[in-house]
Amino acid sequence: MLIEVLKSKIHRAKVTGADLNYSGSTTINEAWMHKADLVEFEKVQVGTLSL
Repeated sequence: MLIEVLKSKIHRAKVTGADLNYSGSTTINEAWMHKADLVEFEKVQVGTLSL
């Protein structure tokens, strides 16, 4: 059994790019990825905040 855990969190960041024709395409600034200890092709979960 595999259990997914949250390794890091980037709070209130802006997604800098995405390909609407490809499910799973998200671009995050490289500096933020480094600060959050994320690597290329790592699975991420994107949420929205509505005010």
